[in-house]
Amino acid sequence: MPGKELDPASSPRALLGAELRVARERLDMSQVGLGEKLFVSGSYVGQMENGTRRITPELAAAIDQVLGTAGFFTRNCEVSEKSKYPNHFAAAAEAEAEAVTIRGYSPLALPGMLQTEPYAREVFRAYQPTATEDVIDELVENRLERAGLLKNPTKPMLWCVLDETVIRRSVGGPAVIAGALRHIVGLIRTHRIIVQVLPFRAGAHSSMGGTLKLMTFEAAPPLAYVQGNAMGVLLDDPATVARHTLTYDLLTASALSPHESLAMIESAAEGYAHDEHA
Repeated sequence: MPGKELDPASSPRALLGAELRVARERLDMSQVGLGEKLFVSGSYVGQMENGTRRITPELAAAIDQVLGTAGFFTRNCEVSEKSKYPNHFAAAAEAEAEAVTIRGYSPLALPGMLQTEPYAREVFRAYQPTATEDVIDELVENRLERAGLLKNPTKPMLWCVLDETVIRRSVGGPAVIAGALRHIVGLIRTHRIIVQVLPFRAGAHSSMGGTLKLMTFEAAPPLAYVQGNAMGVLLDDPATVARHTLTYDLLTASALSPHESLAMIESAAEGYAHDEHA
């Protein structure tokens, strides 16, 4: 049975996952076998063990019962549950930090990892018009921290499809949107990200339902994340992930090439800059 309590300063999710693996293997139980007893997939167990997915309080209680760990996971899952992100997005944000590749479609706003500070502030203020400045400041700070993942020159590989709506909507006015688009242009020109624009003329497309994100990992199955207004679902069922992967592939086929997309984004940025000084 696992012994000492976890240290909150020592990557508690990863440590708790490692303890889960030790406890499972001590009983000579496979990930699939444990998953059957927990009513989740074997890949879900693997994602808990490698820290891609957090162990929820409900699962922690079930794990303690199945593995005979005397409340260890129940006591410690509270530490790993703490997150600076909303509940519907916390697991996806944590998965992003472990991902090797991230591919996504954004129909209405720039992806969070690509937003500038002024753009993010405008978005959060629109979502929460009566929130205090302290609340908005914290939300913006957390979003910019996610963008810090791109400081690594190669990981994750980020490939985004932006609906043309995203670059035509003047979030924050000409100066703010021009700055945001120039930021993306800089990331494209330094070969840090791949961006395609899905033009209005493409008409109906495969992801009319909304936002989509696909993530792959070095030692875990891929995940799909679908998001709506104040809700989101992280999916690991292989068939479901495969279906969303096809959706993304169809999007890229309908979108402009990366070269054409860069030209459209640069032209839009220049247009906003002209409006700013008009």
